[in-house]
Parts: sequence; structure tokens; C-alpha cells
Amino acid sequence: MSNSIKLAILGLGTVGTGVINLINDNLDELKRRSGRDIIITEVGTRRQRDDIDANIMQNSDLMAIAASDNVDIVIEVIGGTTLAKDIIMQAIKNGKHVVTANKALLAEHGNEIFAFAEKNNVHVAYEAAVAGGIPIIKVMREALAANKIDWLAGIINGTGNFIMTEMRDKGRPFADVLSEAQELGYAEADPTFDVEGIDAAHKLALLASIAFGIPLQFDKVYCEGITGITLQDVNYAEELGYRIKHLGFAVRRDGQGNADDAGIELRVHPTLIPQDALLANVNGVKNAVLVNSHPLGQTLYCGDGAGAGATASAVMADVMDLVRVLGNTDCDDQGNSNKNNHGHHVPHLAFIPEQLSDTPILRAEQMITGYYLRVHASDNPGVLADITRILSDAGINIDAILQKPAHKVGQVPVIILTLPVVESQMNLAIEKIEKLETITDKVVRIRLDELA
Repeated sequence: MSNSIKLAILGLGTVGTGVINLINDNLDELKRRSGRDIIITEVGTRRQRDDIDANIMQNSDLMAIAASDNVDIVIEVIGGTTLAKDIIMQAIKNGKHVVTANKALLAEHGNEIFAFAEKNNVHVAYEAAVAGGIPIIKVMREALAANKIDWLAGIINGTGNFIMTEMRDKGRPFADVLSEAQELGYAEADPTFDVEGIDAAHKLALLASIAFGIPLQFDKVYCEGITGITLQDVNYAEELGYRIKHLGFAVRRDGQGNADDAGIELRVHPTLIPQDALLANVNGVKNAVLVNSHPLGQTLYCGDGAGAGATASAVMADVMDLVRVLGNTDCDDQGNSNKNNHGHHVPHLAFIPEQLSDTPILRAEQMITGYYLRVHASDNPGVLADITRILSDAGINIDAILQKPAHKVGQVPVIILTLPVVESQMNLAIEKIEKLETITDKVVRIRLDELA
């Protein structure tokens, strides 16, 4: 058998170039760890580049590379959900293992892609699709394989975390920080996927499937962005002992005796969390995922969530896993070629495909969280009593109340923290509060979680 594993890198942007640099810099370490030579034979690029080794074929026909006999593993880092999907399906059809950083593609089409890979006896690896260089996929699929995961919460978009950190630490408004994030390359020219939570929702769909053994269901993730967060709320949260983070949550609920409320919460939204929580102190563009499992308990995984080095590290971790699989399964007992065999590789979503469950994803109105409410009211006697009565009648318990000086003459902001409550109850309560004649503006609400 050949001792070389041949790679094709499709896309020579930040990540693709980072993978090439990593291989060149750490080639000896890679060989010592895998026992194989790892060589790049082809790269997919729209234009010829002078800085690429002359022994590497540069080709703009990505579909041809995916079918090439000179490739064992295809690394897809072009992004998008159309061409990238066609390329990956072509690679799988031709018996190539695939490594991808494409969270959007897997969140939206992963069930189909993984099933096709199983049928063709190849593997699709995707560590780089979630949280950059943090090995959270490997941890959940392998290190926590004996645990029952109850819930996870994560800062899984560095752009949003950078914005929230700058707003809190420097008192800068959202629009100002977003503009800087774009200048620094943390946010795209169109930042919608980052600031509206779509990018985080893609990643959460993947994490939830691995955590609970369910099919990918991105379309059922509740998604709320950070564009409505104001400095006013950031400061009030700090005064109450909390910080606002843009988090993704995947929570297993047993229904507490009501089977209709049993299921899984998948939600991305701004959240107040205690200032002393480890997750509250992950700042800048860093990512972090907090996993609560039985019997291990809470564990936190933190690091760079994006960038050439972090993402290339995750891509090559997947490549190394596949190289080891290929090295162990090149031939069967009769000496026949068997290089595409899975060997003992971990299933794509951590559970045997036939054992994925149909546990329902709960609707938004079934979610249970605490709440931060900011209510602007006329400075009249009895206003606070009216608000608290409505909350009490809705079965909502108040944890703290903060009444601030008037921002406008005769108008007083009242800040209320509640204990966890079903979303539908809070919806009804807010509707009634806003109908009071003394309420001068829409109620601002931000979810709250103690991470307990």
C-alpha cells in the first residue's frame, strides 16, 4: 500500500491557506502522530496562485477534483449551501472522505449528506464547523460518550460576543461597535447571519443533534439577535449582578409530569447570566461551550472560535482522524483493498444512525426561562402595584425589582427580574402590562438563565 494520504483543498481563502501553512509548518509532527505522509495533491481555486507549491495541481474545476483518483480526502472550505453541497456529494459518490467547516450546509442538509456518506461507506468530518479551534465536536462525540447530556449553553458566534463585550466594557452603542467589527474583519459587510443569530443557530443545530441523538433540525431553532440590545439594558444588567451574552441553548426537558411539555428546547437569544459565571467572563471574539452532563456535571470548553489558525487546527484534527482510519483499514483479512471502510470511527452524530430519536423540539411558547423586563411607566401612584399584580395573576414570581430615576419628566423605568416561567405565560402578562394607561412604551424583555 502507499504510505501517503492525498489531500485536496477546495477554497484558498483564509481557512484554506491556513490549512496549507499548518501542514507545511507541522509536517514532521503530523507524520509522527499518524505514521503516514500527508501531502496536498490538488487545490481548487478560481485563479492561479504563485505562492502554491509547483507540485500541487491548481484547478478551477472543483467537481473534477472531487472525483480525482489522486485524492483520498477532500477538504471543503468554500462555504455556501449550493455548490458546496454538490461538490461534497460528488466526493462521497467517488469514495472520498470529506472534511468541512461548513456549518450552514450541514445544519440545513446534514441529514441527507450523512445518510449518503453512510451508504457509500465514507465519513464526513466537521470539527471546524462549530467554535473554530475548540474541539467541542470531538469532546461531545467521544469524551462524553458515556454521559447523558442534560443541557448545553454556548457563546458560539465571536462577532456577537465582541459586540456585547465592547458595549459593556467601553459603553459604546451597538452600531458603533458593529462598524468596528466590520473594519476588523470580525463581521461581514452584511452582518445579518452574525447579529441576528443565524450563524449561532446553525452551530446549535449540530451541537444539539450530537448531544441528544436527534436528526438535524435547524428550521426548529428559535432565533433572536442582538440588534435591539441597548447600553441602558447592558448597564442595568450589570447593576443587578448579571451580564448580557448572546447564547445558544439546547435543553432536554422531561415535562415535569406533563408529557406535552417534554422535549428539547433549541434557542439562540441574548441572555442575562450571573457575572461570576465562567461563561460570563469569556470576552472579545472568544467562543465557549458549557456542557452539563450526567454523571460528569458541568464542563466548559473555551478558545478561539474563528480565524486561520483556529479553524485550520480543527480541519487538520479531522484529517488526522481520517488518516488513522485509512491506515487501519487499507486491507481486509484477505489482503483486498478496503480503504473506505469506516473501521471503528464514531458515527456522524455520535449515535448509531438507526438509534436517532424523534424527540420533539418544543415550540417557542413552551420554552422556560427567567426574564429581565424593562417597563417605562408614568410616575403615578399605584403603577408598580398594577404591574406586579398582573405578573402575580399570571403565576410569575418576581426575583428583584429596580426602580430608576426618570429619564424623561414624569416617566420612570422599572426593571424586574423574574424566576423561570413558561414563555406563553410571559407573553400574556406583557400584553396586559402594555395595555395599562400608565405604560408609555413597549416592554423590553431579555431572557435570564442562572446556568444552574
